Amino acid sequence: MRVVTVDETEVVVVGAGPTGLMLAYELALAGVETLVLEKLPRRLEQVKGGGIQPRTAELLESRGLLEPMLKRVTPRDPVGGHFAALPVALDCTPWDTRHPFPIAMAQWEIEELLEERVSAAGVRVVRGTAVSGVESDDDGVTVSADGLRVRARHLVACDGGHSTVRKVLGLPFPGRPGTHDAVLADIRLASVSSLVPRQLGHMSTLMRRAGDHWAMLAPLGDDRYRFTFGRADRSDISRDTSAVTDDEIGAALRILYGPETTLGSVDNASRFSDATRQLEQYRTGRVLFAGDAAHIHPPLGGQGLNLGMQDAFNLGWKLAAVVQNRAPEGLLDSYHAERHPVGAQVLHHTSAQRVLADPDPSEDVAALRDIFVDLLRLPDANRHLAGLMSGLSLGYDVSGDHPLTGQRMPDADLVTDAGPTRLSALLGAGHAVLLDLAGAVPAGLGLPPRIDLVRATCAAGPGAAALLIRPDGYVCWATDGPAVHGDTLLAAIADHLTTAEAH
Repeated sequence: MRVVTVDETEVVVVGAGPTGLMLAYELALAGVETLVLEKLPRRLEQVKGGGIQPRTAELLESRGLLEPMLKRVTPRDPVGGHFAALPVALDCTPWDTRHPFPIAMAQWEIEELLEERVSAAGVRVVRGTAVSGVESDDDGVTVSADGLRVRARHLVACDGGHSTVRKVLGLPFPGRPGTHDAVLADIRLASVSSLVPRQLGHMSTLMRRAGDHWAMLAPLGDDRYRFTFGRADRSDISRDTSAVTDDEIGAALRILYGPETTLGSVDNASRFSDATRQLEQYRTGRVLFAGDAAHIHPPLGGQGLNLGMQDAFNLGWKLAAVVQNRAPEGLLDSYHAERHPVGAQVLHHTSAQRVLADPDPSEDVAALRDIFVDLLRLPDANRHLAGLMSGLSLGYDVSGDHPLTGQRMPDADLVTDAGPTRLSALLGAGHAVLLDLAGAVPAGLGLPPRIDLVRATCAAGPGAAALLIRPDGYVCWATDGPAVHGDTLLAAIADHLTTAEAH
């Protein structure tokens, strides 16, 4: 039994996937001592979801993380996302974003870059350490893992759909089981037929059905492909838990893409189902849940990785404020209040997509698909679903009278005394930003720590004289008035951000 000498930290994050590492980075930005525990001894080089949605791209850019990721992307046609793999691209341009297209990038490469950044920020990532016990009380959490016993103020479980933390605590994971199983494999092809896609484009161009199989084959460059396949008649409902064999993959390739398509090698392969489940509460005392540990759903529309990373952006600054005694424990309740409905919405629309994307549709479902394709060609319907699938339309129920309250703030071009800049650059430190666009904020107004006052002009005004923007890029207060009353602003800060004293 290996013993690691770590006795105490402020936050333990269980799971070194995109959600856990993103959360660790957010905590590190605020100076919170964080330990990440990961049961796998080394990172699995799997493509998995492999897609960054526009809203996630905006959030990554606001932390300076998008540019290094773009150096690792898989070449892809500049085309919009999809709903249920229907053959109409979703148009995100009406949502005022600099990133209207999904970005193709292997999940393991996202994890690698994030782990480099969290390690550089002082976060300890301990691999090969499986959690076996969690004891929570009013003052903190004690975690046992392979000889390690560590005390922390909070624990965040980001350990996936089969979360050990969730099971150790005996928490139910209500929902419905999957209706079919499928295989996800990263493969290399020795030879290809004319049926094999040559370029990563719209999802509908990568789908194929032949015989009793359906598949999605995504080219990743050179001889590498991500191959997802299953039985169209759902005869795979046996819950096969055996390892995926090369023969199984090779046979599916021949059925779907002809005998000229031959398997070279398999980098990795696993089975998955379309089960749908969600925790009833994302917080249990000093333990919180994010990513697949909190919610699972059918892998349709490229939602899973993005939903988890956005959980981390929402939770990170709140948890940091609580740990550093800048806000009461109650601020963590807003994490569940804001993110649980978002997760429920994703579960809802992926369930709808499951019907529309059925590889063996009934006559009625086929008719429904035809009608839905026509609707997607209507600008208003397309805009609605583009906002839903990209995350760009997401807003939170934040108290306040101004119509911008609770809404995402687009990455506006700004001019300050120091010169041109963008909102995303102002959010890089993980601070909230009080953006004064009309000289409305009085001089000498004392602000609490980690709230930056920025006076600027904006040619394409956002529709307010001054805005208070949370670290995750959502407006929590705004005014149209020519002058800000300090007591009103400070009350909003206390309600939504921090109760710390002003400087």
